[in-house]
Order: sequence, then C-alpha cells, then structure tokens
Amino acid sequence: MTTLPARPPAGIASERSAAARMTAELTRESETTRRVLERVPEDRLAWKPHEKSMTLGQLALHLAQLPLGIAMLVERLSTGLPAVPLVQPESRREILDALDRSVAHATERITAWSDDGLEAEWKLTHDGAVLMARPRGDVLRTLMLNHSYHHRGQLTVYLRLLGVPLPPVYGPTADENPFA
Repeated sequence: MTTLPARPPAGIASERSAAARMTAELTRESETTRRVLERVPEDRLAWKPHEKSMTLGQLALHLAQLPLGIAMLVERLSTGLPAVPLVQPESRREILDALDRSVAHATERITAWSDDGLEAEWKLTHDGAVLMARPRGDVLRTLMLNHSYHHRGQLTVYLRLLGVPLPPVYGPTADENPFA
C-alpha cells in the first residue's frame, strides 16, 4: 500500500512565496496532465463526441498550450480579447512537446514576475471597456490552472468514451489504483 507524504510542519508553506507556490502547483499538475495526454490515441485525434465539440486532438493540444497562452495573455497589464485558435495536431508527440514548452515558459514568467508582479492589476479590455480587472496572480489561478483542470477533466471523458484506460489523477480510477 502506498502511503501519503506527511504534511509539512506548520508555517512552512506560508514561508514560500506566492510565485513559488504557483510554479510548484503548475509543475505538479503538469505531471498529472502529461499522464492523461500520454493516453491520447494518435489514430483518434480527429474524433469528437459531438458535432459542437472540439476534436480529441484540438482539446489535447489546447490543454497542453494553456500555460503558455495564459502567461502570454497576462504579460502586459492591459490587453484586449485574444483569439484562441483550435489547431488540429498531427501526433501525440506534438501535444507532449507543446506541454513541455508551455510549462517551461509559464514557469519562467511566473518566477520572473515574483510576488509583486503577481499582485499587479491586470485588465482585459474590449472596445475601450474594461471587462475584467484583477491581480495577475488571480488571473493565472483562474485562467491557467483552474481552466486546465476543467479541460483535463473533459479529456478524461473523451478518453473514457473511446475505451482508453484512465490514469490516476487525484486518486484511483476504474482502470488503475495507485494505492492497491
């Protein structure tokens, strides 16, 4: 049976900067995302569960590119609505390579911004109107991390519908139990 690591002593987590905590979470979660992306069958990249849905490949590549895309979006403290292209990848390798580049870029930017940069107010605008104004770190939490978790969940549903065994994400799946 696998045992969980002991909790850190009180006060340890709070001694780390917000930027360090965010990059640690990004790194940890990207390892889980990689395990899910590694299951994407190359011969089904064009499959989609519904006519209004993204293809399996588009969803997987979008998920892989989210850290990079959101880090680029919040680079300047005021920006307009971005175009989000849904590109159809040619291979699983393309998706995994995109994840590696994406996480490396986002990690570098978050580290460079440090806590002060994460607290800076970021604005999303459209036709001169401010649609959203929040600290950069809050935007990264919502649009990069939480958004990734949402799409990773969608991807597990796609994989289940295709009969692909699912890896553990936050615990056992019907296919794999890391605690058994």
